Amino acid sequence: MEKLTSQPFNLAGMLDYQDGSVVSRTLVDRPQGTVTLFAFDKGEGLSEHTAPFDAMVQVLEGEAEITISGKGFELSGGQMIIIPANEPHALRAVTKYKMLLVMVKS
Repeated sequence: MEKLTSQPFNLAGMLDYQDGSVVSRTLVDRPQGTVTLFAFDKGEGLSEHTAPFDAMVQVLEGEAEITISGKGFELSGGQMIIIPANEPHALRAVTKYKMLLVMVKS
C-alpha cells in the first residue's frame, strides 16, 4: 500500500466500485483503532452484527441505510453517524455508496 501520511489525497477516489460486491481498503490499523474505506455496490450490505467499540461512519458519496438497534437511518454523501459499542447494526446500499469507517478501540 502506498504511504498516505503527510500528503493530501482524494479519499473517495482511492477505491473503485465492483459489481455485486463490497470492497474495502484499510488506511490506518493501530492498536487504538482503524480507519477503513468501503465501496458498496447498489443493494449490497453488511448483515446485522455488533462490535465491541464505538464506530463513526461517514458517507462520502451515494446513499446508505444504516440500522442501529432496529432503527433505520438514511444517510447520503457528507453525512455521518456514530454507532455505539455493542449495539446491533447493519448497512445496506440504497445506491452505490462509499463510506469511511473509523473505529476507536481505546
